[in-house]
Amino acid sequence: MMFLTCYETIYILKPHVTNSFNLFLINYYKCLLKLKGAINIIVANKGKRYLSYNILYSYEGIYIQMNYQANGKLLKYLEKSMRFNNNIIRYLTVKLDMIKNI
Repeated sequence: MMFLTCYETIYILKPHVTNSFNLFLINYYKCLLKLKGAINIIVANKGKRYLSYNILYSYEGIYIQMNYQANGKLLKYLEKSMRFNNNIIRYLTVKLDMIKNI
């Protein structure tokens, strides 16, 4: 039995990405997570927002949030895939602490 941890990954797409390609990327990363053993995958498209500063000549970006449970080995694979995607300008994965009711 493998121990799964809760993670949240947020990635920012370039503002010129079309809605159809945006949906393709969402489904691609959701399927990638499923294939690598992640469970309880929740994806939220946060929409286009202004950036605090210029990133790769962009002042806007499309924010996508993914929450899921997986083992730590999956993170390297996921972030490597995002690093080589030219449509993603930033990504960040954080480990979520579970709040337990006592």
